[in-house]
Amino acid sequence: MAALRKVTTCFRLLRSLAPVLFSRRKSAVRKAVKWTNILYTGMASVAVGGGLCAVPFKQVESLSHDSMIRRAASLVTDSSSTFLSQTTLALIDAITEYSKAVHTLIALQKRYVQSLGNLTPAEEDTIWQVIIRQRSEVSDRQDECKRFESAWLSAVKLCETAALAAYTSGAEHASVTVSTNVQVAQSQVEEAQKLSVDTDKKLAETKVMEVERVMEYVSSSHNDEEEMPEAYLRED
Repeated sequence: MAALRKVTTCFRLLRSLAPVLFSRRKSAVRKAVKWTNILYTGMASVAVGGGLCAVPFKQVESLSHDSMIRRAASLVTDSSSTFLSQTTLALIDAITEYSKAVHTLIALQKRYVQSLGNLTPAEEDTIWQVIIRQRSEVSDRQDECKRFESAWLSAVKLCETAALAAYTSGAEHASVTVSTNVQVAQSQVEEAQKLSVDTDKKLAETKVMEVERVMEYVSSSHNDEEEMPEAYLRED
């Protein structure tokens, strides 16, 4: 009878503790599942985040390597085209400003030559100070053109490389698009450069005409070459 009572007592004790033990087991299982989900989600985020674009975890298994490469190639062509458009705009603006500066210099030099013989030494010096400043402006604009042209040529090479990479990876549409952008940019820059060449040609022609005009002025005044206006003999 004593043994029976002990068994009965143990059975009642286990039955009273069962809900507590079962609850703790469920909680442990839920925590394990939760940490497992966090772990896999974090691994997916790191794997995807290390690439060029973010892809939701659910889509990773459905995308092949070829598909991911094509997407990356398209992003490269897009960024290359943006770089090209910015450098093209900068170069064209620089060429335009250079041409304006040269035309201003031409106008100043023509006005000076037309005023020969009618200027006091002080007026002549004032005019030449303006011409010298304008020559400096022309030089600065020319340096700016060279700097932007270098960046533009780099952008063209980058786009050509991106177009080839996109084509070999199967992103034909992206390749055609960036190649077309290069052709358009080259056409626009060529037109702007023609304007610059014409401007330089006019500057050279004006310089020759002005030298001839000064020589005529000196000859008509029966002056020696040493008496030619000193400011005009200064180098650009």
